[in-house]
Amino acid sequence: MMAGKSKGITETEKMITGISKAANRRKISSLRRIYLIRLLGRCCLFLFCVFLYRYHPEELVILQEKQFFQRFSILHLIWGIWVIDMVHQIIPAGKQLSLGSQKLFGQYFKSTEKKWDSQQLRQYIKEATKLAYRVFVIWAVLIVVIGILYDRKILDDSLLFMISVAFYVCDLICVLIWCPFRLIMKNRCCTTCRIFNWDHLMMFTPMLFVKGFYSYSLLFFAFAVWIIWELAVIRYPERFWEHSNEALKCSRCTDKVCTQYCQKPR
Repeated sequence: MMAGKSKGITETEKMITGISKAANRRKISSLRRIYLIRLLGRCCLFLFCVFLYRYHPEELVILQEKQFFQRFSILHLIWGIWVIDMVHQIIPAGKQLSLGSQKLFGQYFKSTEKKWDSQQLRQYIKEATKLAYRVFVIWAVLIVVIGILYDRKILDDSLLFMISVAFYVCDLICVLIWCPFRLIMKNRCCTTCRIFNWDHLMMFTPMLFVKGFYSYSLLFFAFAVWIIWELAVIRYPERFWEHSNEALKCSRCTDKVCTQYCQKPR
């Protein structure tokens, strides 16, 4: 009788433990919660920009030439938000950004206990870079199409700005929901993504055709972020491979930002 009761308790404990583990897997991390709030904020910003475009187009005048310095517009605040976002990608931002964006910094590198194979590391970086520049070419074609539409007056400066704001929203959709570039890059998740910090360069390239300080300054900062990232890949490739950087492994992940891709520890 006691043995049967003891067995029943054991089974109950196992069930409770299983439920607890499942709940922990579904629990949203603090950083993912921050990113979800950011996504909501970006969606609201996009809707607000649509409102400006539709009812207050004069606010978008600062996109043109030197109008940035002639008057104040809400777009100045948006410009400031974007610049701060990019500064955070070239200066360690701690727990405010995911490891995927900050793996270029030495302080986030954790060497694996087992010495990695240098030849395999070089091969990985070579293959990942080849796939990365495949994305680059595809994106360049998209920008050329946008440029042709702009040249034919189908798009104007304001619409190019709106496209960039839309890409601003899509950036976090890729992180939190679904990323089409994973189909090309073949990376496991955002933490190991080879092109994570390409986001702002891709975001602002539609404004390449807008002649003004607003667009040129954003593109300058975005290009600087991209250059720093690429130089880090060349100089410190071991920081970008999970078999040399322990911090990139699923089993070491504390961010839990892109849990739709990686829920089981490896």
